[in-house]
Amino acid sequence: MAVLKLDHWNLAIGDGQPLTVIAGLNVLEDETLALETARHLKAVCDGLDLPYVFKASFDKANRSSIASYRGPGLDAGLKMLKAVKEQVGVPLATDIHEPDQARPLAEVIDLLQIPAFLCRQTDLVVASARAIHAAGGLLHVKKGQFLAPWDAKNIVSKVKEAVDGADITILCERGASFGYNNLVVDMLGIGEMKKLGVPVTIDATHAVQLPGADPRTGGASTGGRREGVATIAKAAVVSGADGVFLEFHPDPDKALCDAPSCLPLDGAEALLAKLKTLHEVARAA
Repeated sequence: MAVLKLDHWNLAIGDGQPLTVIAGLNVLEDETLALETARHLKAVCDGLDLPYVFKASFDKANRSSIASYRGPGLDAGLKMLKAVKEQVGVPLATDIHEPDQARPLAEVIDLLQIPAFLCRQTDLVVASARAIHAAGGLLHVKKGQFLAPWDAKNIVSKVKEAVDGADITILCERGASFGYNNLVVDMLGIGEMKKLGVPVTIDATHAVQLPGADPRTGGASTGGRREGVATIAKAAVVSGADGVFLEFHPDPDKALCDAPSCLPLDGAEALLAKLKTLHEVARAA
């Protein structure tokens, strides 16, 4: 399997490499919060000797309700993300939703992320792949809730065709739709996707979502099971995941998006320490 690198950051993900941590906020709320979260998580990952990428979305275009908070938008969001990169010194990950966002995002972002619902949108995948490859970054693609793990081969081949065969794809497992308002994670799917020759991460935060089932809003937002995040993350790492995707907030219940699924920031060190140990054991087995 290819080991993928962000050379500028001395970061590598894949077989034989340390567990990569992609973590931060679900959505940008303000610059102060972004800086606080990035600094805390970087310090934790530095202390554990884990490679770290700060993640925050500038726009959440797939909210359940038109009244839900979406984020600051592209221009203001990129300004905040630049501040994090410059002041904290970390690589960045964020979501893309439209093809014309690819070039401006690739100027700032190191790990460009295709949301699960959009993983089959050819124009978006191709534009994102070309822009981030030209900038020396990588593409993080969340497998759709409607796709079998082995069907992710079409995502990988589509990206390769767009960038003349270059290996830039990281696949992300985030659960599959299971009846109504529920998701499940098939841990065997992690190995199936690794057979495609790409690194695989686990989005343990969104894997505990209960789509359209937040009792606080009568279904106008997504519910979640915060207590299940650590369980899924640990199981996935033991199953061979090369990285973990996690979302935190200093006060999760007040987070402006996916509050029921995000973790308290002060719990990051304990969880990541456990995940590091499990990853090292699994790698040595």
